[in-house]
Amino acid sequence: MGAVLKPHPAQGLAPAGLNPGEASVAAANAAAASFAALTANLGYLEPAEVEQVRQAYRFADQAHLGQLRNNGEPYITHPIAVATQCAEWKLDAQALMAALLHDAMEDCGVTKTDLIERFGAPVAELVDGLTKLDKLQFTTREENQAESFRKMLLAMARDVRVILIKLADRSHNMRTLSDVPRVKWHRIASETLEIYAPIAHRLGLNQTYRELQDLSFSHLYPWRYHVLSKAVAKARSRGRDLIQKVQTEVEAVFAAANMTMRIAGREKSLHSIYRKMREKHLSFAQVTDLYGFRLILPDIPDCYRALGVLHQLYKPVPGKFKDHIAIAKLNGYQSLHTTLVGPSGVNIEFQLRTEGMNVVAESGVAAHWLYKAGNSGKAGDAGSDRMGSQWLQSLLEIQYETHDAAEFWDHVKVDLFPDAVYVFTPRSQIMALPRGATVVDFAYAIHSDVGDRTVAAKINGEQVPLRAELKNGDVIEVITAPVSNPNPAWLGFVRTGRARSKIRHHLKTLARAESQGLGEKLLTQALRAEGIEKLPDNDAAHQEIWDKLLRFTGSRSREELLTDLGLGKRIASIVAKRLMTLLREGGEKRNAVLMSRERYTAHDHVSQGAVTLDGSQSASVQYAPCCRPVPGDDIVGYLGRGEGLIVHRSECANAQRLQHRDSERFITVVWADEPTRTFETGIVTTVHNGKGVLARVAAALAAAEADITHIDMADGIATGAAADLRFLIAVRDRAHLEAVLRHLRRTASVLKVVRMMPTA
Repeated sequence: MGAVLKPHPAQGLAPAGLNPGEASVAAANAAAASFAALTANLGYLEPAEVEQVRQAYRFADQAHLGQLRNNGEPYITHPIAVATQCAEWKLDAQALMAALLHDAMEDCGVTKTDLIERFGAPVAELVDGLTKLDKLQFTTREENQAESFRKMLLAMARDVRVILIKLADRSHNMRTLSDVPRVKWHRIASETLEIYAPIAHRLGLNQTYRELQDLSFSHLYPWRYHVLSKAVAKARSRGRDLIQKVQTEVEAVFAAANMTMRIAGREKSLHSIYRKMREKHLSFAQVTDLYGFRLILPDIPDCYRALGVLHQLYKPVPGKFKDHIAIAKLNGYQSLHTTLVGPSGVNIEFQLRTEGMNVVAESGVAAHWLYKAGNSGKAGDAGSDRMGSQWLQSLLEIQYETHDAAEFWDHVKVDLFPDAVYVFTPRSQIMALPRGATVVDFAYAIHSDVGDRTVAAKINGEQVPLRAELKNGDVIEVITAPVSNPNPAWLGFVRTGRARSKIRHHLKTLARAESQGLGEKLLTQALRAEGIEKLPDNDAAHQEIWDKLLRFTGSRSREELLTDLGLGKRIASIVAKRLMTLLREGGEKRNAVLMSRERYTAHDHVSQGAVTLDGSQSASVQYAPCCRPVPGDDIVGYLGRGEGLIVHRSECANAQRLQHRDSERFITVVWADEPTRTFETGIVTTVHNGKGVLARVAAALAAAEADITHIDMADGIATGAAADLRFLIAVRDRAHLEAVLRHLRRTASVLKVVRMMPTA
């Protein structure tokens, strides 16, 4: 936590200018004063819990004895500052104890067992989680950063107190970052701005979010921060009379309406002003929403009545009203926003909310503890709980389906910057999704089964493509079919991490299932070539044989072994020889006739048997893009390492090169009598260049019942007398392809048509 700011325990020396005696007195005074500040915030705890916190403080104080921070203060002042921030959020006693002890394991040789014995397992788990987070080093290498990010979010998902303590720790470190050597400022401030501030925002901790942004900004760009802060101070000074006048007028009009409210000024953070200036290319003078007010009202109906009162006092700016009470933001934020034209024509934003909404707006997920500590029945408690749990639960779901750290980051990083769009189900249930979300995102937000089975959709009663982006107020109806499956192309346009992870998980599961089936077929056929009719059953009687085979291959399960065979990670003939030996040891005899027929009838060399292809093996079998075989072509099968079965035409130069180098990986493949789908292949059509030639060729292909899936036209087609048009077309088989080629050759303007073929 404070690792970036503290010296090693062995370097716990007195700061320059103090002798050891003076340093010890200063240390004692600083520590005593700091803990007194903490105890002043513990009034919401029971006396017994306060005593537990005090015990944790004494333990931490002893553990950190002799350690100093960079500014010369005793190191214990840092854990106390972190615990004080957690106490302001009214976190429970366990969290406060963990905050005090969060560096003890890393720096002081304290073990997890010591903490369990002294403070109980829950506190020890929190400290352990924080210690693991503290060891994470965010670097410029994407895979390391992704893994670190994944660990942090998962620790947060298991117990949100971990990240709350981490954010409190980071806040204190940022407040004291000026004491750190300047060379470290950029790394620490960038990390805070890119990772910790967005997490604080996603959890609704707006006060912490703004503070982390401004502190990062001040250390990343000190000169810009200084210039902008001076400009804001000058503008504030010029607008003091205006602000006072508005406040007086608003208080008077509410008093006249006999309405209770509390008004407070609201100022944009320096970083948000700077970001707006950069993104919209504005000068400081063009930023019009510097001034703002927040009105706290007793209940929700009062918020709407207050809106009417304000609109009678000042004219509203058209298009600048947002109702985040009826439709809360993704992070649980609720408030009415309206921008009014105040005195002197200055635009002023007003935010209207209840006390409960204000707590949630500033403290987000931490509001759960704030309400538990006080009057938990107030509005906002349930919303805060729901807001926190939904996103955190989705993190655990994505982790379950995604084991690759970079992929996990890819799924969740979009959710850290939620610019929401609000849409409705046909039953008028409102749903919030990130801006740019599509129909498929909506389907997966309802339920993963709905997303997996989606085939079509309607927006506001009109049929739309699945990639259609959603707009505020849209009513979406999803049409499903029980036999439908996710399309890999969806990954190209879905916006939410949930949809992306669900689609990938389904496709991977499907691929594993198909690869397992292919592997079982390959092993069975290879075993028949060894004279054994079929695989041993997966039952108790044959469990010992399977266990021995798994030890031989190093696989964890029968399913994993078969999947590896289907993916080409293992050679079926080698596994079959070992399995045959085990079966013979168990008393099973080889069938000489079967062995002779399987080994030598179809081929001159020992084979693994023939695999029949009908086009239904979508994931486990790939048709090589270099030669694009179709039914009727002479073909060979290559078991690529980890790629499954790749089918080439026999005359393909790439296949012939692989056969010379890797012949044991080739197996016999044959076409089924009735393939289940069409197959893509490539053709090159040389044409007389002229007006309408592409349309004539396309019409000829359509007349021959060939679907065009891709067209590629060579550069310079507009000027040359002749040009090559390259098509990918879908045909049923080789006979259909020949008919298509004949049809094209009879077409006007076509000089020559050939099938694409890779060269050696």
